[in-house]
Amino acid sequence: MNDRIRVPEVRLVGPGGEQVGVVRIEVALNLAQEADLDLVEVAPDARPPVVKLMDYGKFKYESDMKAREARRNQTNAQLKEIRFRLKIDDHDYETKKGHVVRFLSAGDKVKTMIMFRGREQSRPEMGVRLLQRLADDVAEFGTVESMPKQDGRNMVMVLAPTRKKTENKAEPKRARSSRGGDEVPAE
Repeated sequence: MNDRIRVPEVRLVGPGGEQVGVVRIEVALNLAQEADLDLVEVAPDARPPVVKLMDYGKFKYESDMKAREARRNQTNAQLKEIRFRLKIDDHDYETKKGHVVRFLSAGDKVKTMIMFRGREQSRPEMGVRLLQRLADDVAEFGTVESMPKQDGRNMVMVLAPTRKKTENKAEPKRARSSRGGDEVPAE
């Protein structure tokens, strides 16, 4: 930046992005001082190095704001876990399926686990059948990321949401804006 650039000639880019050409470093520094801007090296590996006339403080502020906005919009999906037993009743299955649907709708991955005990360990195909039934039941909310695998006394399958977490967050905002947004909720 400015006086720290130690090469005899540079390729100068104007403040609007227009190409000025290859000029001596002294000329480029004089142009920067006249325009009350900074001379910033943008491509130091090029021959000759490329420098640009810009307000460096403003550039730094805008890049920080972009990074902050990107961090605010970034969401990381969590891995939720649901445990089943092989001999699960229909109502219990429906309740746990509801939890899986809720997690997938929120944009989180779900690790479903069937715990085998005693003689149940000799019937892993029944566990595969149960997990496949669950995958079919929640197909509109998520897809199977890893197929059922036997892991000691447990069988594990991972379901991934079909929609990203950021899309799920953006949907209520779109719905509010399409309704008008100036409605006052009834008390």
